Amino acid sequence: MRRNWLLITLLLFFGSRQGYAVELRFSAASLQRTLETQLFASNDGRYFLRGDQHSPCYVSADSPRISFQQDRVLVHLHTNARLGTRLGGECIGIHLSPEVDVSLVPVAEGEAIGFRDARLEKLSGSRELDFILKPFLARKIPSALKIDAATLLRQLLAHSAAATGYTLTLDKLKIHSMNVEGNTLVVDVDGDLSVN
Repeated sequence: MRRNWLLITLLLFFGSRQGYAVELRFSAASLQRTLETQLFASNDGRYFLRGDQHSPCYVSADSPRISFQQDRVLVHLHTNARLGTRLGGECIGIHLSPEVDVSLVPVAEGEAIGFRDARLEKLSGSRELDFILKPFLARKIPSALKIDAATLLRQLLAHSAAATGYTLTLDKLKIHSMNVEGNTLVVDVDGDLSVN
């Protein structure tokens, strides 16, 4: 009986050619896991913009936190920098450890959820460090947050036969719009689903 209800529900959502939209809802925590997986999975959760964990002089970012602010996705990061000149295995210069923020607008990119219009909300205040941080915050963070919604749904449906007895296949997905509602990124999609 449960299988039949699941099949009926999926057919109602995806099976109609009349263009009914389905909402995918992403929490801030799910976006944060995406960013952590893409950028912060190695080097003890740090991403090195300059140098590496063995360099005396380096710039790294860690501890990403994602929240929503009006219609934007806010990414908060802790940075750690040793800027200066390497001398005898030491970094002669300054040590900075500021918090930085960048906000992004979610956009549809075919079957993917992308992010654009990076706005640097809070920088370090150091010209040298900000020079290194700006490209990272404006380009690397938005590209690392990108989510291929179609691939994600196809991976979930790959196990449908074992769970329901039916093989469900996502044939097509179109993202129509996205907006932030409270603590959720709401994505309106249409798609075609085959059931065998």
